[in-house]
Parts: sequence; C-alpha cells; structure tokens
Amino acid sequence: MIHHWLAKFLRLHVVVRIFLLASFIMIIFGNIIHLIEPNTFPTVFDGIWWAVVTAATIGYGDYVPETFAGRITGIILMLVGIAIVSAYFVSLATVAVTMQAAYIEGKLFFKGNQHMIIIGWNERSRELISSMSKKDPSKKVVLIDETLETMPIEHKNVHFIKGRANLDEILLKANIHKAHCVVITADQNKNELDADMNTIITLLAIKGIQPTIRCIAEILTSEQVDNARRAGADEIIESNILTSSLILNSLESHSTMASILNLIRDSDTQHLLICEPVEGIVGKPFYEACNLFFKRNKMLVGIKRGEKTHVNPPQEFVIQKDDLALVITK
Repeated sequence: MIHHWLAKFLRLHVVVRIFLLASFIMIIFGNIIHLIEPNTFPTVFDGIWWAVVTAATIGYGDYVPETFAGRITGIILMLVGIAIVSAYFVSLATVAVTMQAAYIEGKLFFKGNQHMIIIGWNERSRELISSMSKKDPSKKVVLIDETLETMPIEHKNVHFIKGRANLDEILLKANIHKAHCVVITADQNKNELDADMNTIITLLAIKGIQPTIRCIAEILTSEQVDNARRAGADEIIESNILTSSLILNSLESHSTMASILNLIRDSDTQHLLICEPVEGIVGKPFYEACNLFFKRNKMLVGIKRGEKTHVNPPQEFVIQKDDLALVITK
C-alpha cells in the first residue's frame, strides 16, 4: 500500500510534489509546537500559522516560542522548511519560464475554439492577421509553420505552433476539431508544383480529421486546381492568375484596378464580399440589380456564376437563381 501511494506521489508534477511536502511539514510542525507550548499556541491552526510564517521567512512575531524545546523546534523548521519553501518557489518560477519558452517556440496546444488556422508564414499571412485584428480584435488565430524557430509576431490573439501542417499531431495541437476555418498559403520556398502538392496533402490531412471544416487554399498552378478541389478545398485562390490579371488591368487602365483594391484594403468600413442576390433580383438585368444595390449603399461589381466570375458584365446580363453577387459594401 505504501509503495502504491509513493508511486502515485512520484508521478505528480514536481511543483505539486513540493507543495504537498511543504504543506505536510507545516502541519507537522504546527502540531508539534502546539503540543510543546499549548499556552503560547492555543490551537493547532496557530501553530500552523507560525510554521508557515517562519518557513516563509516573513517573521511577523505575533507567535514566538518561549521554551527551549520550542526554540529548538523553530530552528529545525528553519533548516528544513525554508529549504522546502524556497525549492517550491524556484520550481514555480522554472515552470513559468519553461511554459513561456514553449509558447514562444510553438510547442503548446491551443485550447480555444471558433478560431482561424493559418498555415504558412509569409507576407500574405502577416497581412491577413493584421487585417483580421483590425476587423475583429477578439478573433483568435493559430499560425502553423515548420520553418520558424520562434513566434514571428507579438499579438495576444495569435498562437504559434511549429510543425508540418500535414501531420495529425500538429493539427490536433491546433485544436482543429473546434476551429472555424483553415487558410492554407502556398509555400514560397518550394517551386510552384511542389508547393501545390504540399497544399493538397495538407488538405487531405485536414479533411481526414475534420471533414466539415471550411478550407481556403492558395494554388499556384492551374493544373492542380481540380486536385485541390478533389482534396476538399471549399475555396481556391489562384494567386498567380489574380496577380497577372491585376498587372494587366493596371497596364491597360493606368492602375485603376490597383487603386480600387488599395481603397478596399485600407478602408476600415468597406469590404469586398460575396453574398446571395436578394429577393426580387433573379431574372432582372444587371443594371437594374446595380440600381437596387446602390439604393442600399452597396455597389454591385460582378456576378459569380458557377466557376466563372463576371466582373462588370453587359447591362443586359440577366441574374439567375444560383448566382452570387460581388458587392462592395459599408
């Protein structure tokens, strides 16, 4: 029986073990001093109070042993108790420092929920985190990256996890079961095909653990778009095509498109979003839909129909039932 309890005690964390040992010593010495000097220490609690104050080197002086035996007991308590209490505080400080180091180095589990997981650290990730913090300061973000040694950004709502996002243990560390969505950015350290293959493998790992979670994936090569969709991507961002289109539009329209995008990015009140057409718009031409959105302080800039997006289509373009509207709104 003794060996059983001793084994359970030794399995406890070192801070808990030292705390229990210190508490046991305070109780023992409190009882001893109460038995030796019952007039000076009327109750056991008075004795325990004296033992704690003495071992902590506070020394209030409200209770002081008066007999030779009591003072010898006090000396023994100082030699034993002070060492135990000091060891407890040293262990507590060591644990705090170790936990802080583990947090910075991305070794700790994330225990929150309804958070966003961003995979890969780059300028796009930095900008996304910055924009998210401005839009919703309380939004929790978990950043997963295998190349970083320490947390790259100091933000109270950003939790860093070091590791490969296609490993189950890393995804579980990020608490993927309770996450709101996942954004996978392309690895710029790899060539385009390898980066896309890594994204697809990561998608398979994520959907294998949490099939219903929303995944937004950045794909660099057009031929891998279908594979990414088969792997479970809910939204696919073809960044190379978007960049090329932006450059082309800038060349042809003297940076008009870039100016619009900068306006949307820098504004605190306007956002580019996708929403379903409101009741009564289906079957009407595009220009009538524009007028309706305008009356509601919204600007209709395009229509997403299936896999194709029609930006500023002809005025006779007719809105269909399953279309989505690209709207700039306040």
